[in-house]
Amino acid sequence: MIGKLPENVLQAVLETIPVEFSVIDTNEKVLAWNRHATRIFKRPEAVVGRDVRNCHPKKSLGKIEQILQEMKAGKRDKAQFWIDLPLGLNGKKEKVLIEYYALRDVKGSYLGCLEASQNIGKYQGITGEKRLLD
Repeated sequence: MIGKLPENVLQAVLETIPVEFSVIDTNEKVLAWNRHATRIFKRPEAVVGRDVRNCHPKKSLGKIEQILQEMKAGKRDKAQFWIDLPLGLNGKKEKVLIEYYALRDVKGSYLGCLEASQNIGKYQGITGEKRLLD
């Protein structure tokens, strides 16, 4: 990153970006997450410091473990997939994009993983252009 953000500005940025994320360390322990009140994938605060496997359905654990092992081994930097989930008051299914990114230091050493999720349903029908302040 170029420049340095004051802690309160960084905190505001992390809570404002339109993506919910979770960060795990190299030992696969949950370090933190943002957008606690509005998350698609809600979890209790007690999850901080616990194994990330406790945050995922059993049927996807094998794939999560494979992604993390490949990231640790340097064979993968990113994994991306999408699913349909019932969201909102009426439970209408919405498309949710989920991405995993390997976190690496400047020497390329694995530091952990960033899991980013967002409801992309509202973007799927976009056509044409909308210019600034239109």
